[in-house]
Amino acid sequence: MPTALITGAGRGIGRAISVRLARAGWTVFAGVRDDASGERLAAADGRITLVQLDITNDAHLSALADRLPERLDALVNNAAIGLLGPVEAIPPADLRRQLEVNVVGQVAVTQAVLPLLRAARGRIVFISSTGGRTVVPMEGAYCASKFALEGLADALRVELRPWHIGVSLVEPGPTDTGSWRDVPKMIDDMEQGMSPAHRELYSRHTAGLRNVVSRFGSRAMAPDAVAQVVERALTARRPRARYPAGADAHVMIAMKAILPTRVGDAVAAGVGGVR
Repeated sequence: MPTALITGAGRGIGRAISVRLARAGWTVFAGVRDDASGERLAAADGRITLVQLDITNDAHLSALADRLPERLDALVNNAAIGLLGPVEAIPPADLRRQLEVNVVGQVAVTQAVLPLLRAARGRIVFISSTGGRTVVPMEGAYCASKFALEGLADALRVELRPWHIGVSLVEPGPTDTGSWRDVPKMIDDMEQGMSPAHRELYSRHTAGLRNVVSRFGSRAMAPDAVAQVVERALTARRPRARYPAGADAHVMIAMKAILPTRVGDAVAAGVGGVR
């Protein structure tokens, strides 16, 4: 049976990927940060093996190879966090944390298991986002992390060609996960954390962000829809570099490619209510 390590497997997209691959016959090693989410995941399918993994924890990373088989057929880098707010108002410490998890942590896991992937001529999938190709106002830090991830994946795809290790990006649109459902509260927390001056300056931006989340909320796709795309990327004879996931993702990425920058900026401003 093929083997896979999934990071951020305790909830949302990571959980859906773990369950789908396990039911398809994969031996899944699910990276989780806490026991409660891990136990729920293990109960979903007995072929899932839990691995304690905070991708920013050096001790977890050092121990990773000892918890995995000598050959690894797939790594799905899914663990991520999202930071909201205008770039002007984001504390540098929060920005560092955003990049530490979504960029540095992804690379650290990949480095830790590459010898195992090389032994199996395995594949790497990074869970990116439409935010890795097109920027949403008030999500600049998150989008920056995904843009960086896309660049790193492009570099790895070429660097790892001699060992026939495929590298793909899966780019979901809005997805109905716990994180997505937490966004209204995240906006509240963001607004409360801003200085009074920034809160006033960006009041229209905040209102626009609330409107965008409300508009897309009813259309958010199920996490298993993303998991299906990941499975396709892992099993395709010739994996593509990028796999948009969901109708909204295809539309947003196509618009980014077609529209002149000035027009795209105007559209983003209009959607965000900041014309």
